[in-house]
Amino acid sequence: MSGNVVIIGAGPAGLTAAYLLAKQQVPVSVIEADPHYVGGLARTINYKGFHFDIGGHRFFSKAKAVEDLWTELLPDDLLERPRLSRIYYRGKFFSYPLKASEALWKLGVIESALCLASYAKAKMWPVKEPRTFADWVSNQFGERLFRIFFKTYTEKVWGMDCREISADWAAQRIKGLSLGRAILQALKPHRQPENRQQVIKTLIETFRYPRRGPGMMWEAAARRVTEMGGAILLGRRVIALNHDTERNLFRLTYQDAQGEEECCEAEHVISSAPLPQLVSCLSPTVSEQARRAAHALRYRDFLLVALILKDRQQLADHWIYIHDPAVKVGRIQNFKAWSPEMVPDPALCCYGLEYFCFAGDGLWEMSDPALIELASRELKQLGLAESADVLDGCVVRQRQAYPVYDEQYAQNVEIIRRELEERYPHLHLVGRNGMHKYNNQDHAMMTAMLTVENILAGRRIYDPWKVNQDAEYIEAGSAGEESSVSGERWVPQRAR
Repeated sequence: MSGNVVIIGAGPAGLTAAYLLAKQQVPVSVIEADPHYVGGLARTINYKGFHFDIGGHRFFSKAKAVEDLWTELLPDDLLERPRLSRIYYRGKFFSYPLKASEALWKLGVIESALCLASYAKAKMWPVKEPRTFADWVSNQFGERLFRIFFKTYTEKVWGMDCREISADWAAQRIKGLSLGRAILQALKPHRQPENRQQVIKTLIETFRYPRRGPGMMWEAAARRVTEMGGAILLGRRVIALNHDTERNLFRLTYQDAQGEEECCEAEHVISSAPLPQLVSCLSPTVSEQARRAAHALRYRDFLLVALILKDRQQLADHWIYIHDPAVKVGRIQNFKAWSPEMVPDPALCCYGLEYFCFAGDGLWEMSDPALIELASRELKQLGLAESADVLDGCVVRQRQAYPVYDEQYAQNVEIIRRELEERYPHLHLVGRNGMHKYNNQDHAMMTAMLTVENILAGRRIYDPWKVNQDAEYIEAGSAGEESSVSGERWVPQRAR
């Protein structure tokens, strides 16, 4: 190809694309709104020497190309971590993945019998065409276990009734897992499958993790891009994206923190920006139908309250899910368990309490001291710390963390996608917010990898929208062509 590429967003998708393009000597620039950090939702915050994620990020993928790229970027800094996560329900902790004997004992004989009966009923009389999250999970686990282990946490995350959430989200995030499968997994001898494709992501027992958090990976990627001649422009926000149809070039206008504007031109633009923001910047403007579709897309925002406290060794988990409506916190990360290097003092630990909200609501508008007080109080209420243990705290606010899967989201995304592909063939959508898909970083990376293949080839070989939640490429047709970015062959699976 000739010409250059500009990438909007320095998250996993954007930096994967930038790194692979730079390796092929394609002029590339990355425009990122954050003035300090790369990595997007996978960045790592540094507060007084304490490192913490915006949610935990496991480094595990069924896609070999993704695993190989992680190893290439951080060959000596990836730890192998044994997974430990639990569910907190009614004052008790339940291992996740499920351990059948533990669940039976802690739920009690009567409750366990009712759960099994509910599961049997779901198998005999399932909802034939599950449209909502509640229908899908009840089909897989039974309605009673849905209410115990899914309903409260899910409604905390999304701020809406489970009957308003599309079944697509459940199928994507809990793919391949059912009560029967979970029980079998709990009873089987623990060993790693020979084939990574056989692993259900929800049930993996080990994963890799950078010594100082996932941001370490993306800082390495950004450094490599600049070493190869690319540009990483932090603290810039794209405010206009104009397409010159005669020259088939994009002109991007971006603004720094002082309001100063700069411009650049590109033959191709790769965007991981939220679709509503992208659509609002485009000129010539999209149709009224596409504008309405973009306006209708919704996002859930996110607060992380990182508490630094004396380490009483009360929590060995990497994270726990809080299925308790009496507290607002939805999940708690234990960053020292992810890697000891995340905490500079061995006598201390750092917990990240995650609160899901909408920007502008009561939680979002609370002051930082009030949020730190709330998190400290709820940590004590859960029996995980005493008030005197908390020494310091830090609050991170994350806009548009989770694309909402309501009943109309798929139709709205399809309207936008169809029009952009027709009118702007050199505008490529990648990543979680760029495609309005609630995916993991390996999924986002794979959409970027395939997009790079298409740009280098000068034509559309792959459809990044067919990357599934396991970062596998599903294609109706024959196997793919030779990969420019890896020197290997992509072997797309036939549609199933």
